[in-house]
Amino acid sequence: MMDVTAFRQALGRFATGVCLVTVNDPERGPLATTVNSFSSVSLEPPLVLWSIQNSSEHLQIYCECSHFGISVLREEQAALSGHYAKRDGHEALPEQFVAGARGEPQLNDALAHFTCSTYGVYPGGDHQIIVGEVVAFESLEGAPLVFFAGGYRSLISQ
Repeated sequence: MMDVTAFRQALGRFATGVCLVTVNDPERGPLATTVNSFSSVSLEPPLVLWSIQNSSEHLQIYCECSHFGISVLREEQAALSGHYAKRDGHEALPEQFVAGARGEPQLNDALAHFTCSTYGVYPGGDHQIIVGEVVAFESLEGAPLVFFAGGYRSLISQ
């Protein structure tokens, strides 16, 4: 049997960026959740993916939405990452967002924002893998928020 804690620690040796995935829920309003599972998939068509735990209180909302946003966090936005990672803390605070290309919440001053149409949802163990087709995007210069070994780190360029 695999030691799950040791496995998780080993996975944490891979540095990732941090994003907020956003959606407009007809009942709860704009929502945001912190993820570090964002990845590019394809340039033609332009596809990206992220994953959500099967135990998430917003699983159905994200798996059934027609479109969503992904905002890549900058180094100075670590507090936002922590806020939107908490259970029951996913209501998007209006002062932190503008409307994206499809009306989804787009984080102010994010390094990049991708507006996605849901392309597919696939089972992946204790997560669902959500693939989005990018229909609009924009990006800014800046330092990314990096997650490594269970904590936020700075990326120092040389």
